[in-house]
Amino acid sequence: MIALPRPDRLLTIDEYLALGETEYGYTELQEGRILLSPTPSIDHSVLTSELSCVLGPQLPPGYEVLCGIDIDLELVPDTDPGWSRRPDLVVLHRSARRRVRVEGGAVRASEVVLAIEVVSHDSRRTDAVIKRQDYADAGIPHYWMVDPEQPYTVLSCSLAEHTVEVDVADLLGAAEIPAKG
Repeated sequence: MIALPRPDRLLTIDEYLALGETEYGYTELQEGRILLSPTPSIDHSVLTSELSCVLGPQLPPGYEVLCGIDIDLELVPDTDPGWSRRPDLVVLHRSARRRVRVEGGAVRASEVVLAIEVVSHDSRRTDAVIKRQDYADAGIPHYWMVDPEQPYTVLSCSLAEHTVEVDVADLLGAAEIPAKG
């Protein structure tokens, strides 16, 4: 890991990705500004792992669930200060991982079918308002906010005609993730 530099300007996605891992926990990029997030709690990590295990076998062929990867929200041209989020889990087509392996860079928002955030007490408003809007603006068709309080619940948001429709689902029910259109 490297110490987090203090850039004297706003960063593009490529500049952000070039930073690599940092000693300050994980980071995201918002309008070219580096955001730090604390390392997830053990309960947060266990729930994320359990969600991955539940979702994986239910996915259509060719799709996979990945944990903690950078997503280029593709909200601006590559040369402008960018946006990158790191959801707890994402569902995407396997071809996205192959593309990143060959081309480099990050997974693109256009490759993501579902972004999932396990809500922490210190990120509730960010997850419910800012990230929800960022994911909708990026065209990610489905976003789940998982409340870690028992019984686990999911706030499921779907993109429809550039608005967000909201319904509440029980996490223990069957998960259906439609293919991106």
